[in-house]
Amino acid sequence: MCVRRCLVGLIFCTCYLASYLTNKYVLSVLKFTYPTLFQGWQTLIGGLLLHVSWKLGWAEIHGSSRSDVSAWLPASVLFVGIIYAGSRALSKLAIPVFLTLHNVAEVILCGHQMCFRKEKTSPAKICSALFLLAAAGCLPFNDPQFDPGGYFWAVIHLFCVGAYEILQKARKPNVLSDIDQQYLNYMFSVVLLALASHPTGDLISVPDFPFLYFYRFHGSCCASGLLGFFLMLSTVKLKSLMAPGQCAAWIFFAKPLARWTWRGLAGFLRAEGLLRAGRVDSRVPAGVHSPWTSDLPVKCVRGKKAGMVSPPLLTA
Repeated sequence: MCVRRCLVGLIFCTCYLASYLTNKYVLSVLKFTYPTLFQGWQTLIGGLLLHVSWKLGWAEIHGSSRSDVSAWLPASVLFVGIIYAGSRALSKLAIPVFLTLHNVAEVILCGHQMCFRKEKTSPAKICSALFLLAAAGCLPFNDPQFDPGGYFWAVIHLFCVGAYEILQKARKPNVLSDIDQQYLNYMFSVVLLALASHPTGDLISVPDFPFLYFYRFHGSCCASGLLGFFLMLSTVKLKSLMAPGQCAAWIFFAKPLARWTWRGLAGFLRAEGLLRAGRVDSRVPAGVHSPWTSDLPVKCVRGKKAGMVSPPLLTA
């Protein structure tokens, strides 16, 4: 049993790490900043895979009454806010900064338990919440690449996460399982994001995306959908096999891995000339990042008349 728990924990950490890195690549390297389409794609893939898993008997989805579905609707709205605001924030912020701000959601949950539910909270948990709040508060003053828009969406994201967790804990046990909740979240998100794609302008602007027909973009989007689904499954499995404290420890362990991996990857890309802090390639028009040279015809890379096209540059 211990080996099984460790295996599930390692799978969760792997999916967590790979999911963040893949999303960051699509959002910041390829600059696919159309959150209604990107998150709509991910939730569509997740919903389809979960439905197929249910039909094949690999996952158990219970029939829910209308009252249960209606009661869960506010949580599904918050779920859409989580993924939409998170996508906007992650496209502008580095992964370590984003995860540090994301952790503040625990402060909201802790404050709600103390002030409204009058639950006894250990001094260690209070100190932990204060440290998280202090770390997030110091970020804007120590971030050399401070982006007001990124921080704005990160704040919306963390408030949605905190409110979602509060609603999730307030639900009566055995009414909706974690899989049932996620299935409803997927269905609601696909519909709402599809309806919002036109008013937000994403649906109209996406034909102008320069890498729309590049295989790296297609592969990254497919990987993001699959990794998001496997991350959800591993999270549900982790919660079912472990106590809340053990589950929180694995989640806490996964976040530094994502931070360290991103920093190492950013250092490698900077050393290779693919990443320049706070700079963009002057040979590429503003707002457009060129694709990897391996995706381009030889004449576009070597031809002097066509102009030398460099790899896309990330902001660390």
